[in-house]
Amino acid sequence: MTAYDVARRLPSIPDMRALCRALAALDVVLDPDTEDRYHLYDPSWGPDQQLASMRDGSGNEYSVVFTTAGAYVRGFDHESPMSPYATDDEKPWPGVLDSVPDVFRACVEEPAFSDEFGTPYVTTCLWREHSDATWHHGDIAFPATDHDPDGADWLFALLTDGTPEGFQGWAQAYYEQPVDLDAVRHVYSGQPMTAEVVAALNPATSLAAVGESLAAMGWSVR
Repeated sequence: MTAYDVARRLPSIPDMRALCRALAALDVVLDPDTEDRYHLYDPSWGPDQQLASMRDGSGNEYSVVFTTAGAYVRGFDHESPMSPYATDDEKPWPGVLDSVPDVFRACVEEPAFSDEFGTPYVTTCLWREHSDATWHHGDIAFPATDHDPDGADWLFALLTDGTPEGFQGWAQAYYEQPVDLDAVRHVYSGQPMTAEVVAALNPATSLAAVGESLAAMGWSVR
């Protein structure tokens, strides 16, 4: 699977925003003792911008920037043959960023998504304006590999799956603990976080302990 396939499977912009917020809210509860979580959501990242992000701690990451124009998605798989650091010219793979529309060019050039020399951390990129019916990607000649040359398949797996069951399976493997499916469904449906849901997700914490972090990302607490 590549960005081409992911573009057909990503949800609409409103549904993507809701899903990204749910992932970040769940990680607040499952991993309450750090600010450096796997999934993050910043509702005031920039003027009229919100940022959803993922970092796995091994150099792989994605960002979803929600703007007044729509949404910009970029992912970086550091082991991808399409990494700028795997090419002779140390530039983004041809086609990945070339046709990003002007309304998202600031996202392409965002220093937070680049190294100290201005090279973008990117192996895959998609975008969608509010008036678009689908997600878009560049015209890319992918390298000859068996699977997932740009990392889009695994980087965006929870976004393309979009189900509580998908998150439960991932979280149980990542956190190495049981994760209550009904509690995940509660969060995926966008309902306020309650003491009961927190206890079901992570008995080692409490609503009082995670409430401030949830409120900071705009999640309702009851």
